[in-house]
Amino acid sequence: MLVADNEPDILRFVEANLRMEGFEVALAADGEEALRKAIDERPSLVLLDVLMPRLDGFEVCRRLRADPRTYQIPIIILTGKSLTVDKVVGLTAGADDYVLKPFDPIELVARVRTTLRRASDLRSTSPLTGLPGNHRIDAELRRRLADREPVAILYADLNDFKSFNDRYGFLRGDDVIILTGDLLVEALRECASKGWFVGHVGGDDFMVVCRPEELDGVCSYAVERFDERVHKLYDPADLERGYVEVPDRQGQLRPFPPVTLAVGVASTEKRAFADHREIVQVATEMKAFLKEHQRSTSAYAVDGRAAEAE
Repeated sequence: MLVADNEPDILRFVEANLRMEGFEVALAADGEEALRKAIDERPSLVLLDVLMPRLDGFEVCRRLRADPRTYQIPIIILTGKSLTVDKVVGLTAGADDYVLKPFDPIELVARVRTTLRRASDLRSTSPLTGLPGNHRIDAELRRRLADREPVAILYADLNDFKSFNDRYGFLRGDDVIILTGDLLVEALRECASKGWFVGHVGGDDFMVVCRPEELDGVCSYAVERFDERVHKLYDPADLERGYVEVPDRQGQLRPFPPVTLAVGVASTEKRAFADHREIVQVATEMKAFLKEHQRSTSAYAVDGRAAEAE
């Protein structure tokens, strides 16, 4: 991370405390140096003093937020100013947090860790659905399998979603994605106990985690409600006709049925898995089976195979 302050004693003090906690630290003695190093080195976090020569901390913060190379870097303002207006200026300039001088090094380190954790969560969150993305999904699955928790993995995606996008455009397609994510969360809240998880893999793919005994309730709730809700996103004429017409790759109009939800499920109830990749692969196989054999209505398929005897 990068620490910028024009007072050498404070620089050394902050550097020493951060290094003791295992952080790698670069230093800058003024605003221009801080801006240059942030752009060149892309630190995990920037600690900025407000009162620096050449460029003050507020201006450095504004420029970092305006630059596409650095706009995602978390920023903490270090300030001796306790006035509310100064805190507001810092936060308005784009700072994620502020620490008042003189500060307790324990508090400083705690705020650094909290800001880094929050930034990590935001980077791995889908901007469309607000659900955790691939990084969080992977970490969650790894943890559950490593801890040998009883778990069911539900891998959901949509049939004939491309034809909906081709007919109505990507903005209305986004509405289908949001509907799907919201419905899966609703199903978990209604049918699962604490400890459930849902993530947005990307596109029209979602990953759900719950307990094995809850999977039937969660899946039934979702598939029974999806068709009714997604039909409200179609034009009445298309819905009455029962299909949309969009050009195929040869440019010929072809009919496509309404979007449906396919959920492939794998569970630790009857078999053990070597790691998270194996259980995801089995859920993917079940989803592929559904997409080949059952597309007219939303449905789910559960892997019922027991582990092979060694």
